[in-house]
Amino acid sequence: MSWSVLIVDDEPLTQDLLRLMLEPAGFRVTSAEHGLEALEKVHESKPDIILLDVMMPHMDGITVCKRIRSNPETADIPVIMLSGKTHLNAVEEGLAAGANRYLGKPTSRTDLIQNLQEVLAEAAAISQ
Repeated sequence: MSWSVLIVDDEPLTQDLLRLMLEPAGFRVTSAEHGLEALEKVHESKPDIILLDVMMPHMDGITVCKRIRSNPETADIPVIMLSGKTHLNAVEEGLAAGANRYLGKPTSRTDLIQNLQEVLAEAAAISQ
């Protein structure tokens, strides 16, 4: 099955790098440059999983994640936060906001795909 991934990051180079990591592995990738655009795209297309940066203009990733979780139509979409903020408080804040996982930047292609597959498998098991 081809999973859809929404990449939310304000850095175009990061979006491109993640796309280059994921598309060869069979993921269908769309992207958003900030939190407000991400929320619009989530409601338009309801991706299978979201890769979400924390530090962004207009709306940070923590707020985006909380909004996704508070809406019954999107609350079940898995979210992996991917951020340069890797200190313990940042990780705890991301997980408390509702992220399924919190990964530090940079991450390897292998780790990224493994985490995506694990979170998608966990979400599929819960929904059965």
